[in-house]
Amino acid sequence: MRQYYLQNGIESEPLFDPNILKALDFSKSKVIFDPPISVIDPGENLKVRPLCSGDYDRGYLKLLSFLTKVGDISRKQFLDRFHAMSSCKGMHYITVIEDTVSGQIIGSATLAVEQKFIHDAGFRGRLEDVVVSDEYRGRQLGKLLVETIRLLAEHVGCYKITLDCRDRMVKFYKQLGFQLEEGNSNFMTVRFQD
Repeated sequence: MRQYYLQNGIESEPLFDPNILKALDFSKSKVIFDPPISVIDPGENLKVRPLCSGDYDRGYLKLLSFLTKVGDISRKQFLDRFHAMSSCKGMHYITVIEDTVSGQIIGSATLAVEQKFIHDAGFRGRLEDVVVSDEYRGRQLGKLLVETIRLLAEHVGCYKITLDCRDRMVKFYKQLGFQLEEGNSNFMTVRFQD
C-alpha cells in the first residue's frame, strides 16, 4: 500500500517509510553536534525526510548539479526512476533536508544497499551523493546527513557502509568515523560516458 501525504499543496509519495528516520537512535552516535541537532530537530524551518515524488518541483535535481552533471531530466524521467527505485524495497534510501519556508530541497544524501552472498547473505551500504546547498553550509547539515545515513545503514542491517570521496574530503569523513582501510584505499573506475 502506497503512502502519500500533502506537502505545500502537492501530493507526494515518499521513497521509503518516513518512520524509519524517526526510529534512528542518535544516542548511538559518536558524532558531536554543537549546537545539538538531529533528524527530529535539524534546525529552524528545516525537515529531514525521504525523497518524495513531488521533489522534482522542489529543486532536488538542481541541488544534485552541485555535485556532478545531472542532465536534462524531464518530470516523467524523474518519476519513472523514482518509482523504479521505490519498487525495490530496502535498496534505496535517499534522504533530503527541506527548507519548510521556501519548500526547496537544500541537502541530500543516499544510502544504496547492496545484497551480498558474503557475510551470511548480508547487506553492504554505500554512502553516496552527499550535498548541501552553499547557502546552508556551516550549520552541520552535511555532518547530520552523513550520520543519519550511517545510523540508517546500521538500522537496516548493513554489515558495513563505505563511500568514495575526493582527497580533499577525507578529513571530513574521518572526523565522522570513516577510515581508510590499509591496503584497500584505492578507488578505481571505468567510465562509459562523460
